[in-house]
Amino acid sequence: MRNFITRAITGILFVCVFVVSILWNPLSFSILFTLITALVIHEFCVIVNKGVAGVRVNALVCAMAGSYLFLATMEYCTNGVGAQIFLPYIALVLYLIVSELYLKRENPIHNWAYSLMSQVYIAVPFVLLNILAFRKSGIQGNLQFNPFLPLAIFVFIWLNDTGAYCIGMLLGKHRLFPRISPKKSWEGSIGGACVAVAGAFLMGWLMPFLSTWQWVGMALTIVVFGTWGDLVESLLKRTVGIKDSGNVLPGHGGMLDRFDSALLAIPAALLFLYASTLIR
Repeated sequence: MRNFITRAITGILFVCVFVVSILWNPLSFSILFTLITALVIHEFCVIVNKGVAGVRVNALVCAMAGSYLFLATMEYCTNGVGAQIFLPYIALVLYLIVSELYLKRENPIHNWAYSLMSQVYIAVPFVLLNILAFRKSGIQGNLQFNPFLPLAIFVFIWLNDTGAYCIGMLLGKHRLFPRISPKKSWEGSIGGACVAVAGAFLMGWLMPFLSTWQWVGMALTIVVFGTWGDLVESLLKRTVGIKDSGNVLPGHGGMLDRFDSALLAIPAALLFLYASTLIR
C-alpha cells in the first residue's frame, strides 16, 4: 500500500508538471524537454557504463550534446536562425569520436557505438517534438505554437499503458513477447489500443484541427510503436542486467523507464502526420 501511495503521488505530480510545462508557453516547453533529454541520455549512459563490460561512455558530454541539439532545433524552427547554430553540436559529436583515439580505453568501438546511440535513440526523438509543436500556417507563413500535438502523443501513451495494465491484469493469458517482457499480454495490448482509440474519438471532438480518423490513426500508430519502444528498453535492461533504469521518480523507476515508449512513438507519429499531409 505504501508503494502504491508513493507511485500515485509521484505520478500525479509528474503529470501535472509535465502537462502545465507543455501547455504554458514555448519557454516552459523548451525547458521541460531540454531537461528531460539531458536526464534520459545521462541515465542511459550510466546504465551502459555499469552494465556493459569494457564500455565507458562520456555521459556528461552526451547529455550536453543532446540537450543542445533540442535547443538548437527549437531556435531553427522558431526564429529562423541559420544552420550554423548546429555547429557546436557537430563539435561535441566530433569530440566524442576523436577523444577515443587518445583515452586508450578497453573498447573504443563500443564507446563510439553507445555514444552515437544516445543521440539517435534518445536525442533525435525529443528534437522532433519541435517540428510537431511549431508550425507555419497561412499565406504569410506565420509561426504558431501548437502544444496539443506533442501532448497528444503522451496522452495516447498513458491511455495505452493504463488500459494495457488494467485489462492485462484482469484478462491477460497469452504472452505478447515472453522472451523480453513476460508480463505483457496480447489481451492487455488489445485493451490498451481500445482505450487509446476511445481517447482519439474524444480528441476528435475536443480538438477538431485534426479529423477523427486522423486522431484514430495517430493513436494506433503510437500504440504500436510505443509498445515496441517499451520492448526495446526492456531488451536493453535485460542485456545490462537491471530492473529499473534509475530511481529519479519514486515508485516509477528512472527517466528512461518513463519515456521509453515515446522514443519510438514520436518519430512514428511524425511520419504518420507527414503521410497524412497534415504538416506542411
